[in-house]
Amino acid sequence: MKYHVLEKEQLDCFIKSLAKKMKVAAPVSKGNGNYAFQEVKTAEEIATEYIPTILPPKKYFMPVKEKMLDFDLNGKEPKETAELDACEMAIFGVHTCDLAGIQCLNIVFNERPRDYNYLIRKENLFIIGLECNKYCDSFASCALVNSHLPNGGYDLFFTDIGNKYLINVNTQKGEDFVESIGLPKASSQEMSALEKVREEKKKVFNHEVDVEPKKIPEMFEKVYNSKLWEKVGEKCVSCGNCTNVCPTCYCFDMDDFINLDLKTGSRIRSWDSCQFETFATVAGGENFREERSMRQRHRVYRKFKFPVDKFNRFFCTGCGRCSRTCMAGINLKEILKEVAEESKF
Repeated sequence: MKYHVLEKEQLDCFIKSLAKKMKVAAPVSKGNGNYAFQEVKTAEEIATEYIPTILPPKKYFMPVKEKMLDFDLNGKEPKETAELDACEMAIFGVHTCDLAGIQCLNIVFNERPRDYNYLIRKENLFIIGLECNKYCDSFASCALVNSHLPNGGYDLFFTDIGNKYLINVNTQKGEDFVESIGLPKASSQEMSALEKVREEKKKVFNHEVDVEPKKIPEMFEKVYNSKLWEKVGEKCVSCGNCTNVCPTCYCFDMDDFINLDLKTGSRIRSWDSCQFETFATVAGGENFREERSMRQRHRVYRKFKFPVDKFNRFFCTGCGRCSRTCMAGINLKEILKEVAEESKF
């Protein structure tokens, strides 16, 4: 593995050099402890210490709304035209929980039939991770799902080691950029500082849930018919906040919008939520997930049971966004604690 170093005072030069080549997005403070990824030009705009942003960086891979195609039914043969907005962009400061979320989406959208809109955007994005040296808050559970340490999914990865950033180079794109701005290679002393940071993290990061991660899928096998889901469902207001802010939720709806000529129009893809009452409604009006308790159970199983069975990994990254934004105060960690307690019997 290759490591380079960047003096903290040189971060602005780094960002400006990057911005000359492509757009740069990074976490920016929005006030009241809220942060959002948005386009920046200088390092002064960036919040290098932040809790997870309101929306995860998946919005750059899979926009909230996107036009899939325009269609024209005039003439003997229908015509379809599609243009993909996929400009080159760097996303700076991505935490490990969001890197894990991107890896989950990469798996899903690489399945056949592949989602080429997503895959083309992914190829145009330059991902720069940033390590959390501090525990976010009580909603986070990244250590539980092993997403508190870097595990790939980035081009470059920054770790604060005091007055410098240690930069792990993970791809050829990353290597090319680092060499283009002449960053020096890390010394043995700087590598020792990285080891010290990781040792300190072991003391600080904990998941606050008395659960062995490998036993989580087995736990969920025992509580499918638990009264717990009714209790959670009684609190839920079906707003969809939890799924909209989740870095691994990928459900979408597809709508055709017809112009007044009834011959031309557009097909639009937009984020959808399994928490909406209409989500599981099919032809004839049948709704196979009508109760809010069923929808909440489905959401949690889609994070801790179903993806483990199919992909051998959790689709919860421990970012805590769902609990932070829930208007009803539903806390995912509290659900896990109750699942753990019930599954013992």
